[in-house]
Amino acid sequence: MIVFGTDGWRGEIARDFTFSNLQLVAMATAKYLKKEFKEPQSVVIGYDTRFLSKEFAYEVAQILAWQGIIVHITDTFSSTPQVSFHTKQKGTNLGLVITASHNPANYNGFKVKGAFGGPASPEQIATLETELRKIEAKPIQMAYKSVDDYMNNRKLRIFNAKESYIRYIKKKVDVDLIKAAKFKILYNPMYGAGINTFGMLIPGTEEINSIYNPSFGDLDHPEPIQEHLNDMMDQVRLGKYDIGIATDGDADRLGLVDHEGNFVDSHKIFMIILKYLFEKRKKRGAVAKTVTLTSMVNLYCQKQGIKLYETPVGFKYIAKLMVKEKILIGGEESGGMGTILHIPERDGLFNAMLILEIMAAEKKSLNALCNDLDKEFGTHRYWRRDVKVTPQLKKQIISACEKKPKTLGRFEIIKTDTTDGYKFYVKNGWLMIRASGTEPLIRFYAEAESMSMVSELLDEGFKLKK
Repeated sequence: MIVFGTDGWRGEIARDFTFSNLQLVAMATAKYLKKEFKEPQSVVIGYDTRFLSKEFAYEVAQILAWQGIIVHITDTFSSTPQVSFHTKQKGTNLGLVITASHNPANYNGFKVKGAFGGPASPEQIATLETELRKIEAKPIQMAYKSVDDYMNNRKLRIFNAKESYIRYIKKKVDVDLIKAAKFKILYNPMYGAGINTFGMLIPGTEEINSIYNPSFGDLDHPEPIQEHLNDMMDQVRLGKYDIGIATDGDADRLGLVDHEGNFVDSHKIFMIILKYLFEKRKKRGAVAKTVTLTSMVNLYCQKQGIKLYETPVGFKYIAKLMVKEKILIGGEESGGMGTILHIPERDGLFNAMLILEIMAAEKKSLNALCNDLDKEFGTHRYWRRDVKVTPQLKKQIISACEKKPKTLGRFEIIKTDTTDGYKFYVKNGWLMIRASGTEPLIRFYAEAESMSMVSELLDEGFKLKK
């Protein structure tokens, strides 16, 4: 059965993510569009740098065009934020992205974007899945025509996704201030959809891992977390760069490295942007975060009297709030965040530009901005451990959590939150355990006042299976 998880449908290429399965999803999408929207229905389609992504994208495009839907497809690989931006800009009903984001190279996926320019709501996905169940039960014989046929009758239209997106960012961020600071920047698109983009924003930016390579070279996971950026951290330090910027496979997530070669996690990035928007740009609105994001957000919102929403993991929950409420910033632990300045979508490139503006405006290094957080909120350290598990072990761990233990080793559990998975609060820290919505993993998240305490909490979490 094809199932949509935390962020779209994903599967292993040739095993789960096949042309025949994709045809079912495309037909379900066509049926959904026809039932939910008036004619003429339209979509934007983009695709990343993975194996067969372009071919998968055109398969979807031909099926939708065959069903009478106008399709705008990108002229080359594009980031997820570019597709979301153009979905809103062109006034289409949906945006579709062939991408598996940060997943390993043997995966591909199908993301769905709403007309507002962000992840489709859980309700939209549920309705689409209802159509999918019907088609799985009674498949439709495919009889679509060639790409040329649909281009000739204007059902299929190719467009450049980068140019107007770049112009838009330049209007929202103080590019002149950034250029005047003359930062030495190293950008790492991790062989993903951000290739050859950052230089269009800041000429002179140096890039690594910036060639088309569907296997992602020696990275395997194009995810901008510390484990995958060790070489980049060395390069930033030895090359005396002011900052290292990394985006994931579809360029919606962000990871940073400071001038000393230290990895800067998404918790600190979120806090630096939140403080700048509220204190310097004087922007106002509520804050939204997933339950896995740092407790510093809670402390700051309490201090400033800002309304705070906490959601399950998945930016679709944040985006839903951003559409309904005035949200200053919303984000998640995995490096994705959206702000009031932009569309309700994660965007690694946009947020990287915002960090550069902050560094230039504050006349501070990224390292100094992180130190300021420690001074204001006390030391907060974080780590996530992803463990591949068998279905049996997964069941054992989740069953142990369901029993709501009273302690984690020497730590007394003060409170348990079940918004998404199990979050156990202890004095000066917390541990969260949840099953991944995109891979066969159990994720262990921990935040505490020291890395040794973080490690101890993670170890104790894995012992719960016993």
